[in-house]
Amino acid sequence: MSFCVKDILRMQVAPALGCTEPVAVALAAAAARAVLPGRPERVDLWVDPNIYKNGLAVIIPGTGGLSGLDLAGALGVFGGDASLGLEVLEPLDEESVQAARALVRDGGVSLNLLQDQRGLFIRAEVFDGSHVAEAVVRDMHDNVVSVSLDGTVLPRAQTSSTIAASSEMPRLEAWIKALSLADLVRLLDDLDDEDREFLMEGVRTNMRLAEHGLKFGPGLGIGKALDRLVRQKLICRDMILAARILTSAASDARMGGVKLPAMSSAGSGNHGLTAILPIWAIRDFIVCDEKDVLEAMALSHLVTAYVKAHTGRLSAICGCSVAAGAGASAGIAYLLGGNLAHIAGAIKNIIEDLAGVICDGAKAGCSLKLATAAGTAVQAALFSLQGINVMDTDGIIGASPEETMRNIGMLSTEGMIETDRTILKIMLAKRFSGF
Repeated sequence: MSFCVKDILRMQVAPALGCTEPVAVALAAAAARAVLPGRPERVDLWVDPNIYKNGLAVIIPGTGGLSGLDLAGALGVFGGDASLGLEVLEPLDEESVQAARALVRDGGVSLNLLQDQRGLFIRAEVFDGSHVAEAVVRDMHDNVVSVSLDGTVLPRAQTSSTIAASSEMPRLEAWIKALSLADLVRLLDDLDDEDREFLMEGVRTNMRLAEHGLKFGPGLGIGKALDRLVRQKLICRDMILAARILTSAASDARMGGVKLPAMSSAGSGNHGLTAILPIWAIRDFIVCDEKDVLEAMALSHLVTAYVKAHTGRLSAICGCSVAAGAGASAGIAYLLGGNLAHIAGAIKNIIEDLAGVICDGAKAGCSLKLATAAGTAVQAALFSLQGINVMDTDGIIGASPEETMRNIGMLSTEGMIETDRTILKIMLAKRFSGF
């Protein structure tokens, strides 16, 4: 079975409100709540280690700075709309936030870590005193695979027509993993006006976050700080810095809990920021038109999806650095007029540079990593166009960009398992010691 570029964009790129890990927990809880006859009295949650890690400290939008997967589940129950997918928490209001806080405060939510679970997994059970509803999310953040009431699995029509099983994704990932970089570039020829408008909507969505970050400096305020340093003439704005400012400002807003959606890529809002904004940032420094920019962004999404198909949705490696970063570097090399060899070189350059960046959960500090990834993506492309390419004999770098990206997948899925456990162990010790 083969797919087209429209299929990939449809399945890999979508708006998401808030960090996708607590959002996915909220979605599972909301899907269960939707079929429960009475008012919820208790919520039990089970999550895999990476969902737990990424949802431990990140602020949930619309809550005034609150965090926690237990709260996310309660918010999904009292204020979520499962039909909205990754924007499940858009309807949140003060009443639903207070109801969720009360349930957590009164011990009505239990959060259970499935230490040995591999792959993305969330199970939510919601009780009303007489009935129990259950929803399971698996493999993808918005993939509700089942909803049941009192142990009886309900037909899809009885839950929500907009919650899909995403059964195509395994086939898509198997298909895209078999492609070459040349195949990915050729897919750009199939972009139509509808695709370009969708890509442009991604720009508008993510730019709203960046503009908010630059104006108000939420989160760590990395983007606003860099912009201030430029205004004070302490540093100079160039292509690399422009990419860092725009991308980190958007991450500041998103990780700071601003209630604005991000256009995600490969299941992550921060991946979407990294895949899109560095490319948008450099357009003012070169001669190009909107068509070129949008094609570069499409390539960025395709390469990001390619890497994530090898690494998995969640891992111990920072996907913004090696997946979306690789996508952005490929898109930038393309936009700068690079040929296939230049694009391949850009991908290998950034992977050699950032392969060791770990994922230690979603939090305000992600803005620092996105700033690094965005700037390095531009640098990797510029180096490649100047004939600077890491050698095939270097470390995990392969003879081709495809082999290099497969090696990153092997490192992520086989080599970093114990690293992931250690990261979570450190985070849990801080959490439970009153951090």
